[in-house]
Amino acid sequence: MSLRIAVALSAIIGTGLLTVAPAEARPDMVGFRGDYSPGTIVIKTNERRLYLVLDQGHAVRYPVGVGKAGKQWAGTTRIDGKYTNPAWSPPAEVKRDKPSMPNVIPGGSPRNPMGVAAMTLAGGEYAIHGTNMPGSVGGFVSYGCIRMLNADITDLYRRVSVGTTVVVSR
Repeated sequence: MSLRIAVALSAIIGTGLLTVAPAEARPDMVGFRGDYSPGTIVIKTNERRLYLVLDQGHAVRYPVGVGKAGKQWAGTTRIDGKYTNPAWSPPAEVKRDKPSMPNVIPGGSPRNPMGVAAMTLAGGEYAIHGTNMPGSVGGFVSYGCIRMLNADITDLYRRVSVGTTVVVSR
């Protein structure tokens, strides 16, 4: 399975600007334990939470949707791309399960599962992305991607860069 994100961006390519107002983001600062460097993203699948480590003892916490049964994974990777309003092409596994799905869903479409932004993970299979289905955040819902509220992906997108370490644990 591979996540193919067709980058169909408007004039904001490369600027890092998103269309969601920063006031919509609701970062939750929390105590956090673990041997992670500041700037590391830690995703705890069983909690359905993503943590951005600020320092030893503190992190920003976001609720996330994670892989459904049989679609979860664990490991360490890095962000290898950042995209605003990306178009999305369903991977072969999704097309097999949902053959009537279009081959490409344009960026900005309410049917696009990427929401307002996506950050691809090294290896090309998965991404951390927004969603146009906010009720799915907090559940076991994806084919392995990490799904965030659009306001939350906007906040995280502004805080991290390509090369950021991402640790996924169950």
